Amino acid sequence: MGRMMLEEKVAQLCCIGRAVEMTDVLFDETGNLLPEKMADLFCHGIGQLGRPAQRSTPRESAELTNAIQRYLVEETRLGIPAMFNEEGLHGLMATGATSFPQAIALASTWDEVLVEEVYTVVAREARSRGSNYVYAPVLDLARDPRWGRTEETFGEDPHLVSRMGVAAVRGLQGPGPMIDQDRVIACAKHYAVHGQPEGGLNAAPGNVSERVIREEFLPPFQSAVMEAGVGAVMAAYNEVDGIPGHVNRWLLQTILREEWGFQGFVTSDGFGVPQLMVPHYVAEDQG
Repeated sequence: MGRMMLEEKVAQLCCIGRAVEMTDVLFDETGNLLPEKMADLFCHGIGQLGRPAQRSTPRESAELTNAIQRYLVEETRLGIPAMFNEEGLHGLMATGATSFPQAIALASTWDEVLVEEVYTVVAREARSRGSNYVYAPVLDLARDPRWGRTEETFGEDPHLVSRMGVAAVRGLQGPGPMIDQDRVIACAKHYAVHGQPEGGLNAAPGNVSERVIREEFLPPFQSAVMEAGVGAVMAAYNEVDGIPGHVNRWLLQTILREEWGFQGFVTSDGFGVPQLMVPHYVAEDQG
């Protein structure tokens, strides 16, 4: 950190959302890498690139990620490699990948060994394509049937969601503490109280008491952190007690860091930071 310029620190906090769309930008028509384009985009490095495998064959996505990673390591000043993220709630979300039953169906088995095996496959398929970070598992409690993301969850029961969540994290990351070449960083989401939104509307306020939050909504995340050692936690779009999840110090610092001892990194949900301006209206601008 002491060697980093401000621009390099900022670059490590940034994510390019659709890496797959960069193929036409970074390569010429014959498939050769364009160094000048790489220099323009990654002169200070980059923290994360999103979903290189989503619309690519395994070979295409591996070639893309390898080319970007090689440039970052060999050509940028500090040689910091990037993370490449993918979605993997019920199988890697990518062309030609294995699709398993939705999370809500996996949870209905109550089979922790099976769930761990499923997410081991997700990790292996992601890593074989050059990605090293997966946005899963979802640890929200599905408490409102009107909410349109129920199928992404492991259900409504804190105990079941906790056990499925620990199994999923272990499948993605392995037994730990290090992550080997067949595993990826897991991301527990959406922290927190995302599954009982007001009116059943996605990202609406989670208006429940601290007691309910601590006894019901937080245990799956606590288990993922303290039992499974999850590497990343994603903040939620919603607000709790009027404070948006992306700037909720009580959730992100007091509970996550201080009470649970979380040592990983917190990531924003897509466009979660700009949404602090609209619709949350708690920030004047992106500065």
